[in-house]
Amino acid sequence: MSKIVEELLSANAEYVAEFGDKGNLPMPPGRGFAILTCMDARLDPAKYAGLAEGDAHVIRNAGGRASSDAIRSLVISYKLLGTKEWFVIHHTDCGMETFNNGIMGNLLESSLKTSSVDASGWHDSGDGPGTAEGKFIQWLTISDQVQSVTDDVRRIRSSSMVPSEIPIYGYIYDCKSGRLIEVPEATEAGKTG
Repeated sequence: MSKIVEELLSANAEYVAEFGDKGNLPMPPGRGFAILTCMDARLDPAKYAGLAEGDAHVIRNAGGRASSDAIRSLVISYKLLGTKEWFVIHHTDCGMETFNNGIMGNLLESSLKTSSVDASGWHDSGDGPGTAEGKFIQWLTISDQVQSVTDDVRRIRSSSMVPSEIPIYGYIYDCKSGRLIEVPEATEAGKTG
């Protein structure tokens, strides 16, 4: 067993000891909202949004992007579990700003090993095998945070599966201060219709 597995199971045992009546929480989120945000380990939506278990749905992916799968989750959150408001929250200093589709495709073609980055950019060991499959994926990278939040809110709003009465808000989490900064253009695009 790896050290990581041991640490995870030990932490879980401590959690179980304090679990209490959380097994009785209802499936629908108690506060009636969902957050789409990045998987970045520096973000803790429970802390920055004041959440406890059972409060809200948190959907995470690389960049907090409105991918088809993220929209699928939001629609389930509303249609089956009753959320009434949604937040799209990207963040400063996001890794998705450090590459583009071409870079990722080339790195994967070179090898499947973990790449490294320095001041001159991303580098791969070239210690194959690699795959060209990454050249056919839209990695949903970010070149402008305000624009990406706005684009994602617009994409969600324009989905035929999303009712017009759900407000969608756009924010950027500041990794240096912990503050949520509204993106007015995004929130405007997400207004109810």
